[in-house]
Amino acid sequence: MHTDASPHLFWITSRAAGTVSLLTASVAVGLGLLMATRRLRGRGPDLRVTHEILSLATMVALVIHAGALVGDGFLHPSVLDVSVPFASSYKTLWTSMGIVGAWMLIVLGLSYYARARIGQDRWRRLHRITALAWLLGVAHTLGEGTRCGPDLVLDHGRHRHRARARAAAFALRRWAGRRPDSPARGAPRGALNQ
Repeated sequence: MHTDASPHLFWITSRAAGTVSLLTASVAVGLGLLMATRRLRGRGPDLRVTHEILSLATMVALVIHAGALVGDGFLHPSVLDVSVPFASSYKTLWTSMGIVGAWMLIVLGLSYYARARIGQDRWRRLHRITALAWLLGVAHTLGEGTRCGPDLVLDHGRHRHRARARAAAFALRRWAGRRPDSPARGAPRGALNQ
């Protein structure tokens, strides 16, 4: 039995790149938020390099995600449809949320290389908006659904979001319950006094 993927190749490629971009953006944003709490300072390898690589991978995947759609034989979108908010007639709100989120991630990600000109403090404040861009990407994913129907994405999404919320609540309780002067778990006693 042979299945010909060629009629759907652009859609499959776009969908795969969209999935990769959401996953890499999720890890990059999560890692960025962890680094911003300063709780990881001085522990383990330099996570900024990992954060940068994940951010660059997200940008590449976003460009592939949008670019591959231009070749899709079902939607027939133009470059304008996949790069300008509200230009597409296909699920306009959800598509536009994805486009705005993608542009935000790309511009905010590339702003890292201009932070000397922007100013470190101003860049840090600006970079915090990245979490909003990520949320727009999540909304785009849930709102667009799949050709199999949006319920497929939403049903699986609900379970993942519940698990993430439980994990975040657990981590927050552990973090909030620790005294500010207590050493990190596994650190030798008196480690903060040295």
